[in-house]
Amino acid sequence: LTPPPPDAILQVMQTFREDRRGDKVDLGVGVYRDATGLTPVMRAVKSAEAHLVATQDSKGYVAMAGDAAFHAAMARLVLGGTVPAARIAAAATTGGTGAVRQAMELIHTADPRARVWISQPTWPNHPALAQSAGVEWRPYRYYDAEAGAIDRAGMMADLDGAREDDVVLLHGCCHNPTGADFTGRDWAEMAAFLERRGLIPFVDIAYQGFGEGIDADAAGLRHLASRLPRVIIAASAAKNFGLYRERAGIYMVICPPGERDTTQAMMAWLNRSSTGFPPDHGTRVVTTILNNPAMKAEWLDELTDMRERVNGLRAALANALRRETGSDRFGYLAAQRGMFSLLGGTDAQIARLRDEFGLYLVGGGRMNIAGLTEDTVDRVAAGLARVLCD
Repeated sequence: LTPPPPDAILQVMQTFREDRRGDKVDLGVGVYRDATGLTPVMRAVKSAEAHLVATQDSKGYVAMAGDAAFHAAMARLVLGGTVPAARIAAAATTGGTGAVRQAMELIHTADPRARVWISQPTWPNHPALAQSAGVEWRPYRYYDAEAGAIDRAGMMADLDGAREDDVVLLHGCCHNPTGADFTGRDWAEMAAFLERRGLIPFVDIAYQGFGEGIDADAAGLRHLASRLPRVIIAASAAKNFGLYRERAGIYMVICPPGERDTTQAMMAWLNRSSTGFPPDHGTRVVTTILNNPAMKAEWLDELTDMRERVNGLRAALANALRRETGSDRFGYLAAQRGMFSLLGGTDAQIARLRDEFGLYLVGGGRMNIAGLTEDTVDRVAAGLARVLCD
């Protein structure tokens, strides 16, 4: 064995823990935090867990693909009834990461020649999960750092190299790490391109509800699912339900009804040959909330508060940077969505932000907006302006 390459995010976490300064700010780790810096347990989750403790009478295994009630509840949440159940195969997984990994395994099993096209930049684990499943992957340009916006021309030029039956990995909303999302027109144009070229979309929707709202964040995905014959979806309950450590995830395949049973059986088999049976506690919590009108309403209210807090912090940071720099260089931050934005910066600048100002960002300037508080916005803006605008 040789040591694996270090994980940049885990390195930031470790260095932050070892830093003894009281005014340090963690803007690297991708979890939601409230105004006190805590990742809270949502009230609806506590209610659902109390219900499960009182009523659950077994901890026996669930089915290899997980609980069918969870599949149905998540299909309603993500797809909103736009696709009939006869076209949906699904399997519960160990979180959103497990959903992406199992989907990669399914792609490779179905067609070892298929290539997966992955946006650059992207969540760092996307290429790693493709590689670990033996899937060939290719990058496509996505983000123009100078403009703080999607590089549409570069994206389509790169995707023009895809061949029929290749897979295109798309972020459903709240693009990680850029925060730059597709518009409705972008989704329509992408759907037409994929259909024309015979390509299969693979949508990773890990942050549904954190951008504009549950339905608005899934609108592009729903358009693809209603228009194209085959769509792969990976979804997570870590962010919008706050169930990070419970590892509640799911992947779904939209396909013609005649392919559904075979696809479902293969997804169950892939679970069996990897984790055996998927974890169940987090998925039961999600199912309980989504199937109980009062709990669901409380959850949606909490999620709205979280989303509005993050969007408010975005606007506050953009305004503070405008004051510090005397320009609108960072104005794009207010228009982006989700927890992340990509500020840019050299390795030396990221190190300087850490060493001189106690600001912890991931390499390349990926910033977790939810790591801010109302009290730290001005100080963070001053440090960013001082270092990134030198």
